[in-house]
Amino acid sequence: MTQSPQDAASARISGVFSQKKTAKIGTGTTARKTEVVTYFLVCERDDGQLDVQALTADDQPFGPKKQIGRDELLANYFPEPQKTLARQVSALSPKEMEIQKAVARGDKFRKRGESFTAEFEYNKALALDMGNVRANFGIGLCYIARGEQAKAREVFERVVHLDAAFQDEHKHLFNEFGINLRKAGMHDEAQEYYRRALDLSSEDENLHYNLARAAFGKGDVKAAAQALAACLALNPEHAEARQFVDYLKRKKNPDS
Repeated sequence: MTQSPQDAASARISGVFSQKKTAKIGTGTTARKTEVVTYFLVCERDDGQLDVQALTADDQPFGPKKQIGRDELLANYFPEPQKTLARQVSALSPKEMEIQKAVARGDKFRKRGESFTAEFEYNKALALDMGNVRANFGIGLCYIARGEQAKAREVFERVVHLDAAFQDEHKHLFNEFGINLRKAGMHDEAQEYYRRALDLSSEDENLHYNLARAAFGKGDVKAAAQALAACLALNPEHAEARQFVDYLKRKKNPDS
């Protein structure tokens, strides 16, 4: 018996799902772990792939869509049948449009080197959604570029607790932010940044390598060596990590 197109459409997945992750808040003796729940709107497409889009605090779809398969959905997401959207949105709401426009303008000005104008635009986006990943990354990069480390640290504290900041869709900004933290001499923040990323993706050898660079920048050779060992355990052919290990060996034994 074949399934009619109408039956197939009605069997498609469409609804709210969640992800639960443990986040570390604070450092040192004040550090504690808390469970963070993020909600997503999931809609199945004609080709069987699933569009996954984050939901804001007021249950509005926001940000780019990620495509996944059913296996990944079942493995990493939990259905939330009791949580229904106030309305089904096929397009961005006026608020979402305003946020995206402000962020886009901020990105444009930042790339031109007009950091104060970019900051103004990012702040407009953050006034509407303090958790907007692109706006947080953007304004943080403005502060770092201007050497305003106190303000950059405030942004860092927000970013490091946003799960979405460490997702693949923000990979370019994630990398740029981490590199700039290190280059600005904010080595403690850079190390915490990469450790936070490793909490969510411990099998990424590049994160271990970047952690090693941040640790070395602070002068902690032992921590750098440990991070490099973790990197090479995951990928023994990681060229940069092998070169870094050789450099540390020559530095320790200059006559060898």
